Amino acid sequence: MNPLIEEVLEEISTLQIVAGVDEVGVGPLEGPVISAVVILPKDHGIQNIRDSKKLSERQREKLYQEITSIAIDWAIGRAEVEEIDRFNILQATKASMIRAVNGLKTKPDKIFVDGSKPPLFQYPTQAIIDGDKHIPVISAASIIAKVTRDREMKEMDTQYPGYDFHKHKGYGTVKHKIGRAHV
Repeated sequence: MNPLIEEVLEEISTLQIVAGVDEVGVGPLEGPVISAVVILPKDHGIQNIRDSKKLSERQREKLYQEITSIAIDWAIGRAEVEEIDRFNILQATKASMIRAVNGLKTKPDKIFVDGSKPPLFQYPTQAIIDGDKHIPVISAASIIAKVTRDREMKEMDTQYPGYDFHKHKGYGTVKHKIGRAHV
């Protein structure tokens, strides 16, 4: 295992209240950026928490229910398409993360964020590249953010049928590249 990851996991074991932050929606052609923050109990006992991209939709939905039912605290933040267009995807992503953290009712001892350049939070923070693959509380945030956004894109599909949002969730597909889709 990466020595940095081992060091972070060791630090997490010494902290009482640890928050994980991750986002989804940075690469799509349509839809918002959704960020989630999660604080889990130390002895949460949830099995198979890992990067949301490594889970099936069914597994994510099951884990979403488990995580949200036992989390000490969790919150969602978002940045809409208009903000992405106006400010750029990086600034919109940071804004969505800040909104998520500001939604917490519980003060974390430290926040661990997936990525390399976290926003400035009011709490001690550490960015971890590929944190969603190695740090369970970040993986939990990844799952919450992904399920939330996917649900929204399925709802968008009912409002705008014919664009297949229920299938691709706003991400580019081969059909988009060759110009056969309306998105």
